[in-house]
Amino acid sequence: MYFSIDHKSPLPLHVQAENLLRTIISDPQYANGKFLPNEVQLAKQLAISRSTLRHALNKLVYEGLLIRKKGVGTKVAEPTISSKSKNWLSFTQEMNARGITIKNFELHVTWVKPTEAVANFFGISTSKKILKLERLRGKTEGPFVYFISYFHPRVGLTGEEDFKRPLYDILEKDYMVIATLSKEEISAKAADKFIASKLEIESGSPILFRKRFVFDQGERPIEYNLGYYRADSFVYTVESRRE
Repeated sequence: MYFSIDHKSPLPLHVQAENLLRTIISDPQYANGKFLPNEVQLAKQLAISRSTLRHALNKLVYEGLLIRKKGVGTKVAEPTISSKSKNWLSFTQEMNARGITIKNFELHVTWVKPTEAVANFFGISTSKKILKLERLRGKTEGPFVYFISYFHPRVGLTGEEDFKRPLYDILEKDYMVIATLSKEEISAKAADKFIASKLEIESGSPILFRKRFVFDQGERPIEYNLGYYRADSFVYTVESRRE
C-alpha cells in the first residue's frame, strides 16, 4: 500500500503524518492486528525525517491507540474498556450502558473471617465470618478484571443470591440497602502468580489495582471491594470540575 502526504500544504508535516496514521489504523487489516509499515520505510516513502514520523507515532502511542514493541514493530492497540469515577452504577450496569456485554468466567461465594483491614473498615471482629464474593469478568474474548468483595453482615446477604444480576440491584431491590457513596484508592502494581493466572497474563505484568469502599445512605459501610484490572484492557477515567 502506498502512502503520501502533501509537502506543499501549510499543515505541519508531523500533523499530516499523525492524520495519515489515524487513517491507517482505522483500516480493518491493521485494526485486526497487522503491524504498521516499518518506521524507516514509511518515513522514506513520506519523504520526512524519522524524528518527524516518530513525533506522530509517539502521540498515538500516548493516546493508547498504538503499541510499540522494540525490535518487533508498531501495531494498533486493542480497544480498551473505560470506567468513569463520577458514575455510580454497578459494573454490569455501566458496561451495559456502554453497549458492552460482560461475561462471568468465574463466580465464587464463601464465608470467611475478615482480615484486619476489612474488619476495621466494617467495625467488626476478625472472628466474625462474612460473605466473600469473587468474580472473574470480561468480554467474550477473555477476562480483564478480577473482583473480590466483602459485605457487612448487616446487609443480610445469604450467599444464595443470583450474583449474575447487577450487585447493587440485588442490594436495593432484595435488601433495601442503597449504595450511595464510594471512596476509592487506585494504584499500579505487578500481578502476582494468582492474579496473573486469572487475568491470563504473565506474573509480574503491570495491572491497575482499585480499592472501593462503599457506604449506604447513612454512610454506613456495606462493601469492601478489591479490583484487579488488566492494564492493556482497561482505562479508568477521573472527571474533575473546578467551581
